[in-house]
Amino acid sequence: MEETRKRKSDEMSGQGANTRKTKKPWQMPGKKFSSAPSINPGDAGIWATCDMHREGQCTAELKDLFNDYAGLIYGKATASNAAVLDDAQLGSDDIEAEINKEMQGLQNFKQEALFVPVKIDVRCVLFFKTREPVEPVSFVHRVCSDAMNKVTSQKTRHVKRLTPMTRMGKATEKSLEEVAKAVLAPVFHRDGVSAQKFAIRTTIRNNHAMMRDEVIKRVADLVGEPHTVDLKNYDQLILVDVYRMILGMSIVGRDYEKLKRFNIAEIYEPSSTADASKTP
Repeated sequence: MEETRKRKSDEMSGQGANTRKTKKPWQMPGKKFSSAPSINPGDAGIWATCDMHREGQCTAELKDLFNDYAGLIYGKATASNAAVLDDAQLGSDDIEAEINKEMQGLQNFKQEALFVPVKIDVRCVLFFKTREPVEPVSFVHRVCSDAMNKVTSQKTRHVKRLTPMTRMGKATEKSLEEVAKAVLAPVFHRDGVSAQKFAIRTTIRNNHAMMRDEVIKRVADLVGEPHTVDLKNYDQLILVDVYRMILGMSIVGRDYEKLKRFNIAEIYEPSSTADASKTP
């Protein structure tokens, strides 16, 4: 009997050792958050296409390129005023205070940075959100004009086309109309504006709800009279880009074709066999 009790005691001890759980680090309950930036209605920015599987390198190249031009156009003080998180600031023993401090730092960074890369789940496509004083169309035009006039040497290897977006919205009919009215008004609907010739060019990827012909017709209707459509000799070219459920619009000038449709790779190394329009 004594031996039986001892054996049971040993077995229970062994079970206890085997079922002992490893203690997990404690986390603040209900404090889940994501620091990843996103595209919201009303945002402005720049689409970029790149070589296959080179999204990371392309992002780094564009960060350097954009920051260099921001310093050149808007001044170095403006270009370098983005907030930087300091690890020394996160030394408090109060976990909740640390989280709040980190969140505030991330928020400040997003608000102050002129260019914020946003991850897009579309192959070979990137997006950079911009804030004032950056105006995407004139900014990209300056970059491409300098490249065309050989003012600067090539600083990018994997970047293809840059497409400025004056205003972003959701890829819905209602949002298309809202975005179009905001983008078209300063060019076509201001007081005293003369009749202009225009064309509309769309890019739609990973979206089956927005039909190209319907988008073009709706935007043309919103431009209205006295303006007329001219696909070759336009004064203004309206760009409408749709990626997944995101829509953006901008208006570029008549030198868009001359500047290789803002395709930096084609500007620096013109292809003798491929048209710039066939690149991503």
